[in-house]
Amino acid sequence: MTRGRRVYATAFAAVVGLAATGLAGCGLEEKDETTDVEAGSVDPTALEGVTVTVGSKDFDEQLIIGQLTLQMLSAAGADVVDETNIQGTNASRQALVTGAVDVYWDYTGTGWINHLGHDEPIPDTQELYEAVRQEDLEENGLVWGQYAPMNNTYALAVTQEFSDENDITTSSDMAEFAAANPDEATVCLESEFAGRPDGWDGFQRAYGMSIPDGNITEVGTGVVYTELDKGERCNFGEVFTTDGRIAALDLVPLEDDKSFFPIYAVCPIVTEETDNEHPEILEVLAPLAETLDTETMTELNAQKSAEGLKEEDIARDYLQEQGFIE
Repeated sequence: MTRGRRVYATAFAAVVGLAATGLAGCGLEEKDETTDVEAGSVDPTALEGVTVTVGSKDFDEQLIIGQLTLQMLSAAGADVVDETNIQGTNASRQALVTGAVDVYWDYTGTGWINHLGHDEPIPDTQELYEAVRQEDLEENGLVWGQYAPMNNTYALAVTQEFSDENDITTSSDMAEFAAANPDEATVCLESEFAGRPDGWDGFQRAYGMSIPDGNITEVGTGVVYTELDKGERCNFGEVFTTDGRIAALDLVPLEDDKSFFPIYAVCPIVTEETDNEHPEILEVLAPLAETLDTETMTELNAQKSAEGLKEEDIARDYLQEQGFIE
């Protein structure tokens, strides 16, 4: 069954079929292609004969991680099914819970705040990971694998020119600027960030800001960067700190000097049932996760978002360079 559950178990077939149909509008679509690679350091028999369906969210970093996962599991002998590019955090999680996918990667901060419903972030990477792993297993039967030593957290950003002209380098500086220059405090946000508990409203409260709704422009995922660079609709924009477009467009992420945003280390996740049947899934992905530090992930993201390379090619080249595949 997907996600290492051999093929879908008969008892779950109807549920999975309904889940896949219901999620099609959220980014899950039928894909016939599979990814075939030759094994290098990956044991080519670890998942021999096992069908594994791989999901991901719909932004560049997740698309790259999805392809890394597909190619690693394929190298381990799995028959992989590509269900990456699911639109939205909740839809991606639901795809895993319902069995529409067998494995996807999510972030510890997202797990702690969004999925488990906590208000206060844990500032230590290891402590946060352990807390998320234990609680999500106990309450939801989900198993978090090895975390990657990266932090793709949120930040508000400005152009280098705007930063220099207004002496803005921290989020507290942004709050002071907004209070003194209400007409110029214009902000671009992606729609999901606008509604997240660890998003815009909480950020404003943490920094004592009250920017009027008329100064806020909601745009699609990834559009913030180009809008911020243009400087026509916004002087501030919400960004992911590992996004390659930050350097390419000479943007300045503002320091979160009050530590509002949680740590977002990314981990592969499977259900407890899948892990019991095929622990090899997380075992195969653990060495990959250990290589994905912040600098590495930022460089991989830049290859897609700034250079326009395909995520399949980025993943293959990286896995070959690391010696995972031939």
